[in-house]
Amino acid sequence: MSSISVARPDLLRSARARRFWRHGGLELALVTLLALALWTAISASIARPDRYLPSPVSVLDSSRDLLWKGILPNYLGQTLWRLVTGSLIGIALGIPFGILVGLNRTVSEMCYPILNFFQSISGIALLPIVMIWWGTTEKTVFAVVLYTCFFPIAFSVLTGVRSTPRIYVNALRTLGASRLRIVRDVLLPGAMPSIATGARLSIGYAWRAVIAGEMLAGRRGIGWMIFSAQQVDRTAQVVLGMALIGVLWILLDRYVLRPIESDTIQRWGLVQR
Repeated sequence: MSSISVARPDLLRSARARRFWRHGGLELALVTLLALALWTAISASIARPDRYLPSPVSVLDSSRDLLWKGILPNYLGQTLWRLVTGSLIGIALGIPFGILVGLNRTVSEMCYPILNFFQSISGIALLPIVMIWWGTTEKTVFAVVLYTCFFPIAFSVLTGVRSTPRIYVNALRTLGASRLRIVRDVLLPGAMPSIATGARLSIGYAWRAVIAGEMLAGRRGIGWMIFSAQQVDRTAQVVLGMALIGVLWILLDRYVLRPIESDTIQRWGLVQR
């Protein structure tokens, strides 16, 4: 019995490793190596690589000083804190709003084009007028992130609520269920796949908005690091910031958001297990 329990963690680790390589890990590694090789070749072929396209080695070397001084971890922490805080508030407001609007067909039909309209206006387009209101403050960045998160999740929840089969709602009404009970037992579970997908999209939009907000509002973070490095011709730091944006989003989307979305969709029966 003890030998089985000792061997079980090794079996779990090997199973996770096989699952990683089976679900695109090998392809991701090969594509990364190919991209780095192509990047190195292009950098070596141009006249002034430090000015126009630093090599991967130069980009990594530029991060050494930022890590040593603690600047890069601070910027990363500031950006992620704005993303997480703004996204949580936006999603927490958007979900109940979408459910309330979706309860009534007339109200939902009136609000549908309005939500669709504001969802089409990106947070970056809203940023200039928000800066007129509040200037280059922390409130400006949070307002843009909150706006960017709120409308996609509210629109998705509204769509999920209205697509829930009416037969289930009518069945609970026949049994004398209250509106709160219908929302809890029918509409909210029926909208869960839309909530998961909308949350993933909202956080993706918020990720872009927080970077743009830091650039234009001058708030310390990855976006501000890229913008300030460009002003003093530190191209390696610009590329470093771009790489961090892409890598962080891949990790967040692949290992946090996508599994939650997939598990939610499977849990509520839209795909077969």
